[in-house]
Amino acid sequence: MRPDPDIIAAFAPTGLLRASINLGNPILANRGEDGQPGGVSVDLARALAQRLELPLQLVVVDAAGKSVEVVSNEEADVGFFAIDPKRAATIHFTPPYVLIEGWYMVRDTSPLRSNADVDAPGIRVAVGHGSAYDLYLTRELKAAQIVRAPTSPTVVQTFIEQELEVAAGVRQQLEADATRYDGLRLLNERFMVIRQAMGLPQSRGSAAAAYLHAFVEDMKANGFVAQSLKRHGITGASVAPQETAD
Repeated sequence: MRPDPDIIAAFAPTGLLRASINLGNPILANRGEDGQPGGVSVDLARALAQRLELPLQLVVVDAAGKSVEVVSNEEADVGFFAIDPKRAATIHFTPPYVLIEGWYMVRDTSPLRSNADVDAPGIRVAVGHGSAYDLYLTRELKAAQIVRAPTSPTVVQTFIEQELEVAAGVRQQLEADATRYDGLRLLNERFMVIRQAMGLPQSRGSAAAAYLHAFVEDMKANGFVAQSLKRHGITGASVAPQETAD
């Protein structure tokens, strides 16, 4: 059954469903061998466009902060982000569809052994500018200094080049980047769980928000998200549990 015309108009005032895709989080999206974006977020964008019976346009960015910006400015209609209260000022979030973990990385020679050791004077922590863990650590760290790399994929490079004490990021990204350098290790446990959700501009209204909420819950319940993670070979991420509407 074709969706309500008012819902379609709320999602796609230009006649296209414009979906912001952040390539800065390799768990959710990356470029394939053909150079085209692919991944869990791209799969979900296509499924939503199909359900709304709308043509899809991908708005590709390289950092979480840019994805937030294009949706907040209504240069895209939906996006894929980590839930954060600061972002909620301009974006309505669905429940999370995927849970991923934020970890710290240090050199083998570092005296830091646990997450509790990080928040201390003289400790500099590299983060991806505008990322979920940047926003979280900006609130949580009281003594350590945050150093912002341009994007999440450049965190380890910034950590190495500036001789910082700690790199923070998504575990899989840190582990992949660490293969390019010797003498690095993760600390003993995650410092946060990152709840990845879909979102749309707050201005699009409660009906569109409820529709997107239901879409995400359906994609979790019917196995779509789990199958997408498996198809793209993603490990270390889990499908978020079901949530009921408010």
